[in-house]
Amino acid sequence: MKYKKLRTRGHKVVLNRSKGGDAGIAFFLTIMGAFMFLPMLYAVMQSLKPLDELFMFPPRFFVRKPNLENFADLFSLMSDSWVPFSRYIFNTVFITAVGTAGNLLFASMAAYALAKMRFPGRNVIFKIIVMSLMFHQTVNQVTNFIMMSAFRMIDTYWAIILPAMATTMGLYLMKQFMESSVPDTVLESARLDGASEIRTFWVIAMPMVKPAWMTLIIECFRTLWNTGSSIYIYSEQLKTFNYAIQQILAGGVARSGAAAAATVVMMLVPITVFVVNQSKIVETMGSSGMKD
Repeated sequence: MKYKKLRTRGHKVVLNRSKGGDAGIAFFLTIMGAFMFLPMLYAVMQSLKPLDELFMFPPRFFVRKPNLENFADLFSLMSDSWVPFSRYIFNTVFITAVGTAGNLLFASMAAYALAKMRFPGRNVIFKIIVMSLMFHQTVNQVTNFIMMSAFRMIDTYWAIILPAMATTMGLYLMKQFMESSVPDTVLESARLDGASEIRTFWVIAMPMVKPAWMTLIIECFRTLWNTGSSIYIYSEQLKTFNYAIQQILAGGVARSGAAAAATVVMMLVPITVFVVNQSKIVETMGSSGMKD
């Protein structure tokens, strides 16, 4: 891939790519995008297949006789549940909404303090946060269970919501994005004009890091929406939509069609949210590691 010479505009350096290089990048990204789209397309094709096509060998990628019988079977199974499915949906929506809002609030406030305030131990705290990213959430389940049990929150919504509020990935992204996108001079000007620290945070800093907190909302939403069976919740009335779907799918081969339809239903909402806000995610990922 060839590039033209560098030229400057003021203090910025502009890199001119050749048309061949742009075409090569576009072609490569198109191929990769199509490749990553194939699993989603296959899931949709599976949900539209009748049972005889689902068990055809060798399996075929595209459906020959598409129909919606699998979705009808899924909704029929949902209506036969002794706990109304509206209850499962409410549990999922409540946990997702409250957990996402809490994660955004606490991560943003902590990120602002770490990025724009000077206090002893700031760097040490951030290093601990970075180290915490090395551990999968499964590793923390034992300690989380002990804490939730001590707080008497087992078998409540909060046993899932509170740990979700304390995840550090969003905090890391917000902190890095604030350092690179929020100039200290702007914050100092607001303080000199008499703005309080809270007002400076909400009115000045937060609008400037909208791509970061939109990304945080999407990631937290996706995680909580897909929450299935939990070690913290035992009551059937408090379990989530994903758990209910998993129970339906445990019925064996006879429910393979409903299982294919359920896969599409579960992935539809997160994919829609992601597609609508994908530009914000790309901007955040491109800026989270950059500093002036």
